[in-house]
This record gives sequence, structure tokens and C-alpha cells, in this order.
Amino acid sequence: MSQSTSHSSRRRSSRSASEAARPAGRYDKAAVVLIAGIPMLATVGYGAVDIWALIPLSALSALLAAVWLLDSLKNEEFRYSTSRLLLPIGALILLGCVQLLPLGPGGPGLPGNAELAGTLTIDPFSTGYFVIRLLLLLMFFAAALTFLNAKRRVRRVMLAIVIFGALMAFAGILQRLASPDAIYGMRPTPQAIPFGPFVNQHHFAAFMEMTIGLGLAALLGDAVKRDRRALLVIALALMMIAVLMTGSRGGIIALFSVVAFVTAVNYAGRAAGERERFRFGALHATGAAAIIVIVAGSVLFLAGADPLVRGLGMQAGQTDVTGGRLHFWSVALKIFVDNPIVGAGLDAFGVAFTRYDTWNGVWRVEQAHNDYLQILADGGVIGLACVAGFIFLLFRRGLTVIRRSSSPGRRSIAVGALAGCFGILVHSFFDFPLRTPSNAYFFLLLAAMATVPLGDEREPSAD
Repeated sequence: MSQSTSHSSRRRSSRSASEAARPAGRYDKAAVVLIAGIPMLATVGYGAVDIWALIPLSALSALLAAVWLLDSLKNEEFRYSTSRLLLPIGALILLGCVQLLPLGPGGPGLPGNAELAGTLTIDPFSTGYFVIRLLLLLMFFAAALTFLNAKRRVRRVMLAIVIFGALMAFAGILQRLASPDAIYGMRPTPQAIPFGPFVNQHHFAAFMEMTIGLGLAALLGDAVKRDRRALLVIALALMMIAVLMTGSRGGIIALFSVVAFVTAVNYAGRAAGERERFRFGALHATGAAAIIVIVAGSVLFLAGADPLVRGLGMQAGQTDVTGGRLHFWSVALKIFVDNPIVGAGLDAFGVAFTRYDTWNGVWRVEQAHNDYLQILADGGVIGLACVAGFIFLLFRRGLTVIRRSSSPGRRSIAVGALAGCFGILVHSFFDFPLRTPSNAYFFLLLAAMATVPLGDEREPSAD
């Protein structure tokens, strides 16, 4: 919406600057360090699920915004990304803001004083808090799309994520063997099964799925030097052992989804005449399968059969192998039927559940254990359209980068990042891993790594 030619040219200059690499300055480097560090610090801080975590996350986000502004002042132009992936997140924030407006009739007995405010959401506090978190995530994602604009930066962030994932896996395994009922051996979680720094073992498994995707694609591709691949194998083994030790059924299904995605995408684009390279790839795939067998055996040796048996839903005396999920899902559908357009309110499922629950009310259920059904209940058709739009744009753009990339290393990183996103999206059918803020940060970081243009894409006619 420019009003002059010069303004339009400045917009085009800023747009092109965000899509091409430039010499790194100190503000550039500081921004990349913050982009890589925020998800890691959020993970160490119990996944940033506690309300106090909003304070350091807000402070770090403000610091990232300040660095972004200083970089703009230094270079006399504001760099930003024009990625369409930002639009669905912005639309979801707008939906939350509309839900907070006094446009609804309210009703007697609704928690959160919704009957007084007359808001569309039945839990204004939870919806408002959720919108604040979305704003922080949007700013982080926009910064990642802007500053991860060079292959060397993306590669270094990839290595940092894999190393961090391996360290968290090792720490989680030791913690499970030493003190399985307390995080860091200090914080007990009587109403959940912790693993590593996470209150919920399923969400730790989801975190591992993202790091495993990057590591596996780097191992099968050309993202790391051959003399470092042995270290990658060790890191992958640790992370896979950790996933299996969580006993998370969704995590195990998602793990196999990640392996299948990397294997399929990594070799689907190979020319039919490249038989030698295909045999080499098949050998790697066989090796990956062998690693999984070794990992399963290691879990049985270290922790007994219980994690795997519980992960497959065969726990002794258990009558409902879904762990109550079928009931949660049916309630989510009922909430959607009564609130089909804008939903009951973003993150208001815990309050809405109490109105539709046919159980005795002993259990406190805050999530639907299916992110897609929950966004349908919380945000209605509009909310689901935002999520579906983001997923569609992510995979369309990510697969385009993979197909057109002229750099094998860049292609491997894009495959791994997209595989990690695919894994946690599969896991989201059975749980709510992206409701954990640290996982959401890592997911958006991987989405940026999979889709950001680095200037090495071939033209469509060359595909």
C-alpha cells in the first residue's frame, strides 16, 4: 500500500534484502544466537509451561526485537520476511482478539466472568494468555525467517539443535534411571510422568522427534563431513533410546513417521539412472533400521520391557488403551458443534470440558489430547482453517526448497527440518505437544530452516 514510487522501491529493497545473504555484523550474529538460544532456554526451563516462564521469554523477545531494530538502524533499512507462513499465525492471533471482544451474550455460571464481559470466549484469561504467547511466537518466527539468511548460519543452527537434543536425551536417560519421579531430581510431578526437563514425557518425545529428523537427514545426506558421522550415529542412538524410554505411543508412531519421511523424501528425487547412489541410500536406510533394532534392545536392557509395553498400550489391568482420549475427543466434537464458527475460545478447552463431561468430574482435563480437534473446539472452523493453511504452506514451500535446491547440504537440512515438523504434526493427532511453548519455538525454528530462501534455488524450468 505504497503511496509513492520511492516508498515502493524502498519496500522492494527491504524485501530483497531479507531474502539474500549479506556480510554478517555483530547485530546479525546476536540475533542468530538469540534465535537458536530462546528455544533451548525454554526447554531447560521445564519446557516453559509455567506462567513465570512468560517473563524471561518476553524479556528475550524484547532483546531480539531491540537487536533487530539496531541492525535496521545500522544498515539504514528494515529487513523483514514476506513469507506467507506468517499470515496464518497472524490470523489466529486476530481470531483470539475477536474472541476477547464483548460480542457474545455470555451465560450464567461460566468461569472467568465471561457472563459479565459477554466475550465470545468462555475463558477470557486463558485466551488472552494464549494470544500473548502467539504474539511472542510470531515475532520469533518472523526474526528467524529474516536472519537465517545464509547457508552457514542454517547449518550451524542445525548442528546446535542436534547437539542440544543429544545432551537433553542423555540427561533424560540418566534422570529416568536415577530419579524418575522428579525433574532434575528436584521438582516432583505427582500428576504426570516427567522425562528430562519436561513435566510430560510425551512432550519430551515430541522434542526428540524434531531433533532426530535433523540428525537423521544430516546422516543420510551431505550436511556434515564424513568424519563426523560417527558422532551423529551416537547422538541419534541416544535420542531414539530416550523416545522409547518415554513409553509414549504417539512418540513412537511419530518417530517411525520421521524415519519414513526422511528416507522417502531424501531419495524420491534421485534420477533413475543414479543406481549407485540409490544403492548407497538403501544401505543407509538399512543401517537406520538396524539402529532402531539396537535402540529397542538397549531400552529393554536399561529399563526393562515396561516402557515399550506401556507405549504400545498394553499396560496390565488397563481397559481403555486410548487412556481416555476417545472421551476427550468426543467432548471436543460436542464443543465444536455448539461453537462451529469461532469456537469456545483459544485455550479455553479446560473450562468448556466441564460443561460437557459425562464422567464424575474427578479428573481435571485441560487439553483434548488431539491438537486438531482442540483447535476445532477452541477456534471453530476459522481456527482449523488457520492451522490447515499453515501446514499447507509449510509443506508446499518446504518441498519446493528440497526439489529446487542446488546445494546437497541445504537440501539435507531442509529435509530434516521438514521431517521434524512432520513428526510432531503426526504426534499432535494423539497429544498436545505444540501446546508446550518450547516445542512450539523449536517447531517454528525448523519451519524457518525448511523454507527460508538462501539464494541457491534453481528456476522451475530447470527442475
